[in-house]
Amino acid sequence: MDKKVELSRVYLAAVVLVVLLIGFVAGTRSNQLAALVGPVFGAKVETGTLDDESLQAVYQELKKHYNGKVDSNKLIEGAKSGMVAALGDPYTVYFNKTEAEEFNKELSGDIGGGIGAEVGVRNGQPTILRTLPDNPAEKAGLHANDTILAINDEPTDGWDADKTVHAIRGEPGTTVKVAVRRDNETKEFTITREVINNPSVSSELKGDVGIMTINRFDQETVSLVRKTVSDLKSRGMKKIVVDMRGNGGGYLDAAPGVAGLWLHDRLVVSVKATNGSEQRLISEGDSLLQGVKTAIVVNGGSASATEIVTAALKHYKVATIVGEKTYGKGSVQELIPLSGNSLLKVTIKRWYTPSGDNINKKGIKPDVSVGLKQADLDAGHDPQLEKAIQIVSTP
Repeated sequence: MDKKVELSRVYLAAVVLVVLLIGFVAGTRSNQLAALVGPVFGAKVETGTLDDESLQAVYQELKKHYNGKVDSNKLIEGAKSGMVAALGDPYTVYFNKTEAEEFNKELSGDIGGGIGAEVGVRNGQPTILRTLPDNPAEKAGLHANDTILAINDEPTDGWDADKTVHAIRGEPGTTVKVAVRRDNETKEFTITREVINNPSVSSELKGDVGIMTINRFDQETVSLVRKTVSDLKSRGMKKIVVDMRGNGGGYLDAAPGVAGLWLHDRLVVSVKATNGSEQRLISEGDSLLQGVKTAIVVNGGSASATEIVTAALKHYKVATIVGEKTYGKGSVQELIPLSGNSLLKVTIKRWYTPSGDNINKKGIKPDVSVGLKQADLDAGHDPQLEKAIQIVSTP
């Protein structure tokens, strides 16, 4: 066996051991407290501990024999992350202090100095998922689906989204060089970073058709959508298209408020815990768009709270769904603050549409399927949005 592989396994075992030892001592009283408080909130409570004797032995041997420095803090952080990842749930994640800060900033739209582009990984390569309106990336000419080849002349082969984003971000006023592949052509852009604060809702008016874009569901989204709709109506809006492409969700509590624009006192979603308890969320607020012809535009990046709203509007037949099948995330996560300003995002429940369906890994099929190709974007066309406008404009 390769010595590096063998050493890595020993190292991993020691990492797990350290966190278990600390968890046993520091977590006992918190488990007792959870047992008292948890049932009040319908939480699943476990107060047991893990058998760590065999791991203790590995850790002690590692301490005696490892030819190098054993950094306990790094072991502990690695252990927490590895333990959570071992569950195999992509939505249950441990964030250390730095990661937690970044997560909270992204959830609120406060992303500091950057270029205003969302980045993901496609076919093993970092890729521009979308550019934010009126931000440096869009102004410079970057497009959705551009494959990122290099940042400041450093090749990005094998980079994940986080590493790419961190390389792009920097102090406002400084520049970053981004090389991309678009179709079979390589393009280079030098972009000046700006302070990026991306509100969750934006809009425009085309004739009497309002186009409202919801980027995520945060704590401000409900108030913003209501303010946006009121403004559009005052300017003569008669029909509306809601663009939620690439909206990965956010706060579950925002969904009933958004759906309430169309639905009055109707079931939006049922949330069920493992113990069988169920919470039924009903539409909230004045139905400012009740009776207004509506199209919702979604794609494979539309997930979670976006799917909750989409499913409800489709179920009650108050909107036409246009675009591509949604992502398929039918679970609910809770954010649990931990010591040292770290954070645990953990799956606690699953949600069901008004018809009783859980869309996890299935997604929601649009009423009208319309694809979007890079050639369309390069030509300045958006067939999905254009189709949605056509649908609401047709008598």
